[in-house]
Amino acid sequence: MVDILKLENFSVTIGDKKIVKNVNLTLKKGEITVIMGPNGSGKSTLASAIMGNPSFETEGKIILNDNNMTKDISELTPDERSKEGIFLSFQYPVEIPGVTVSNFLRAALNSRRQKNNQLKIIEFVKLLNEKMDLLHIPREFASRYLNEGFSGGEKKKMEILQLAMLNPKIAILDETDSGLDIDALRNVCESINIIRKDNPELTLLIITHYQRMLNYIKPDRVCIMVDGRITKCGGSELAEELERKGYTIHKG
Repeated sequence: MVDILKLENFSVTIGDKKIVKNVNLTLKKGEITVIMGPNGSGKSTLASAIMGNPSFETEGKIILNDNNMTKDISELTPDERSKEGIFLSFQYPVEIPGVTVSNFLRAALNSRRQKNNQLKIIEFVKLLNEKMDLLHIPREFASRYLNEGFSGGEKKKMEILQLAMLNPKIAILDETDSGLDIDALRNVCESINIIRKDNPELTLLIITHYQRMLNYIKPDRVCIMVDGRITKCGGSELAEELERKGYTIHKG
């Protein structure tokens, strides 16, 4: 598999505290990498920093390999990183009263296109209906205000719909399983698997505390993050070991 994204000696500081410490990590095209770790280990900070959170101070490099051409994207804005094909789903999706799901998604899509190549309304509706049908989302959701009055599972499903519509090269899913009951988790994971089947070249970086999400999504690699550092990487059996023994033995 081709390396698509590399973190080289990557660190993140918030205020006067270093949260992520000299992380080296490579994501391979079309593979699923899972980062697991306890609360406060820096997982979500790492995800947000890869997307370019402007309130973070970072060191090191983020190298993107696009069509066999490498570029350092460490200084790009979140909007520029999005246009490069990186997507981040939020742990706590926000409600946007007055903005429908349809209008939000059309604006998001067109923001990544040239002004002379904006998606026409007929083309957009056709694409949106295709993706909603693919993910078994009722079409009437398109006219609802984004996340307003949605359940936890519905909010996470809207994040997955955005992923399907934007069709990025790399998707970072930050604790998508957070706050979901068993049925909602299964439903969301099935949607992720549908998208991967539809786009096998999609690279996924999944951030989670628990092994339960991995009952439905099979990773190629699991990495453990403790105290801001990646302490170990291995196969899916590493997640099962964590369930039995916890994170303490992996502190490094």
